[in-house]
Amino acid sequence: MMSNLFSIFDPSTNLFNLPINWIKTMLGLLFLPYSFWLIPNRHYIMWNFILNKLHNEFKTLLKNNYFNGSTFIFISLFSFILFNNFLGLFPYIFTKTSHLTLSLSLSLPLWLSFMIYGWINSYQHMFSHMIPQGTPSILMPFMVMIETISNIIRPGTLSVRLTANMFAGHLLMTLLSNTGNNMNFFMIFLLIFIQILLLILESAVAVIQSYVIAILSTLYSSEVN
Repeated sequence: MMSNLFSIFDPSTNLFNLPINWIKTMLGLLFLPYSFWLIPNRHYIMWNFILNKLHNEFKTLLKNNYFNGSTFIFISLFSFILFNNFLGLFPYIFTKTSHLTLSLSLSLPLWLSFMIYGWINSYQHMFSHMIPQGTPSILMPFMVMIETISNIIRPGTLSVRLTANMFAGHLLMTLLSNTGNNMNFFMIFLLIFIQILLLILESAVAVIQSYVIAILSTLYSSEVN
């Protein structure tokens, strides 16, 4: 029972003996030609509006660290996670963001690059983040320990947050769908209605989680002076 239930999250599943689950991660490249259209369609106009809003928000969060093109990495991160979250809502498509393999490989290099850059270029500024202003002298060693631990677990919290949210929603939908064989005609319609509501909720979670990851990554980079 458990192996069948969790097999939908198994990246080793394949189609026609072709391991194409992870290849679908790069399908977002197919949307690039939209930017070269002579007359943009409504999809491109809406997507361009969202990216401009994100650019202005990331620009505000970066403050003194902003320079031309610095928001592109976070907009790309948002777009990549959003596309894979939505792709996982379709039937028979493997959800890449429900695995730590993908989410940790995104958050860990970002966090590590911020830390290396910060400690090499402005170690005094990084040390000042360890002790909040106004901390009593007797509490300073404990604050340094707490801030160090909270800083180290940042990539783990980013990846686990994304993985857990995507995994939990898909698992709940799978559990409910497996009960449909034992239901009568009326309960089937109720189950379909509940599944539609869960699908709407998962669509909102897909947007929110990609936005949260991008915002937190921007905030972490803004702390590096």
